[in-house]
Amino acid sequence: MKKDNFSWKTETWIKPYLLKYKWMFVLALFLGTLMFLCAGALMFYAGYTIDKAATHPANILMIYTSIVLLRATGIGRPLFRYLERLVSHNWVLRVTSDLRLRLYNIVEKNSSTVGGEYKTGTLLSLLTEDLGHLQNLYLRTIFPAILSYIVGFIAVCLLGWFSWPLAGIVAILLLFELLVVPLVSLLTQAGIRAKEKAEKSALYTEYTDQVLGAGDWQVSGRQQDFHNQSKVTLKSLVKHNKKSGEFDWARDFVLEVIFGLIAVALLFFTNKDLTYNQDAANYVGAVVLALFPLSDAFIPVAQGVEEWHTYSDSVKRLNNLKSEEDHLPTQEKLAPNAAKLLQLKHVSFTYPGEKEAIIKDFSLTLTKGQKAALIGPSGAGKSTILQLVLGDLKPDAGSIELNGINVRALQDERAQLYSVLNQEPFLFNTTIYENLQMANPKATTDEMMSVLDKVQLGDYIRSLPDGLNTAVQEAGARFSGGQKQRLALARVLLQDTPIVLLDEPTVGLDPLTEQKLLNLVFAVLKDKTVIWITHHLQGMKFIDQVLFFKDGVVEMEGNPHTLFKENKQFHQLYLMDQGLL
Repeated sequence: MKKDNFSWKTETWIKPYLLKYKWMFVLALFLGTLMFLCAGALMFYAGYTIDKAATHPANILMIYTSIVLLRATGIGRPLFRYLERLVSHNWVLRVTSDLRLRLYNIVEKNSSTVGGEYKTGTLLSLLTEDLGHLQNLYLRTIFPAILSYIVGFIAVCLLGWFSWPLAGIVAILLLFELLVVPLVSLLTQAGIRAKEKAEKSALYTEYTDQVLGAGDWQVSGRQQDFHNQSKVTLKSLVKHNKKSGEFDWARDFVLEVIFGLIAVALLFFTNKDLTYNQDAANYVGAVVLALFPLSDAFIPVAQGVEEWHTYSDSVKRLNNLKSEEDHLPTQEKLAPNAAKLLQLKHVSFTYPGEKEAIIKDFSLTLTKGQKAALIGPSGAGKSTILQLVLGDLKPDAGSIELNGINVRALQDERAQLYSVLNQEPFLFNTTIYENLQMANPKATTDEMMSVLDKVQLGDYIRSLPDGLNTAVQEAGARFSGGQKQRLALARVLLQDTPIVLLDEPTVGLDPLTEQKLLNLVFAVLKDKTVIWITHHLQGMKFIDQVLFFKDGVVEMEGNPHTLFKENKQFHQLYLMDQGLL
């Protein structure tokens, strides 16, 4: 991945989403502010009510107003707390959803590029870790910090209405509480966290090497060295963890002391200015008590800012992540029923970073309803052909056309022209009905049952208590391998595209189930154009053309029936594949 320098001017993974959902963010801040104001007011009215009641008022009506306000703020605090959490989490989940969609689109565009800039491990790390860090950045750093500044500003203004000297002192103390201490914490912990990260990485490497080489350690008689190798790194890591924990304790202590000084300042000024009569004195305890709930707004800021070290690498990686430019030609229209001729003419393709082409001068012509099988070892380029046909990849030489139109100019029509049946079809953790509806949102229940009958699942689905509303479970766990492929085939039939790509759909099935599934697949797809990737010759009776790949080159091709009669090599391969030799 590129090591571009991070800049807030070019930042694209935080600011745009703050702006997109700004009003929801503002609402969350407003509710959070109301929650802290209610918390402070609750303590204020509680202190005032207690003090007022202790002076033996003439009757209950003298403190009735404060009792009503006490109840109101007591109800308001948890209510606004709940609403703030509801809105802020809804906001961050919307942001995260957009982030995941954006990242998925980048991953999807880069996943087909084996020699591309981003490795699979990097992309998985981005998906699983970095977005989680970004979500925490919003919830634990950005949101609490802004909320604390708003609450602090309001508190200083309210105190200014009472006493500007007091407001000035509190403002200075809050400046240390909310800016100086968090900044010192951020800078101090930077070095410690960097060392912890390096030591954890070194420890992981050492443990991996030890486990993989355990046999060598034992054979060489160096068992003690095996136990001692990581002790130094582990000891250093423990030392830095302890140092980090001690700093956090000291920082939190300082924050509590500063907060205590704010309380002392309040107590001093209220005793100085509010003791001229009994009624005014009732406000002394109330004002000081109103301060304490605000610690929940002020204290966590330093911890949240300190965690920027955890999030910063994720933010940098995400901002350096760029999607591959499609550079698609002008899109054209092609009706599915008009797609009658698929042609690959002298196609060659080399993955970025590779010296040798994986596909070399490949040609294939299929008219409507014809079927071709691509056979060869792993890495021969069979799946690359499917990606080229779909338009995911652009050939270095040659052309791929459907009815004379470049397939990359038909990407807007892709879902209506192509359907794919993979080795392991993904079934979503929802009902059978909804899994089928994904292929054709307009499909009726009768149409779904019709295609299920065609793939020989209709009777089984009807026998289930909930029928089409039966839960498929995660990754289709409810069904066997053959049943999952039949359900995926039903989706293909509902999609009703003129071209179907089969990427080894029978892998992992026993021979009997495999043959039954192949018979079914080619029976229901008899009118479709099919390109089938397979690793052996079972099912060749359904094929019009078979092409054998090796090192990106077609070594043998032709009609399987003709090859069986006229080509000795194919004849022997077929007999061996069927277990007849």
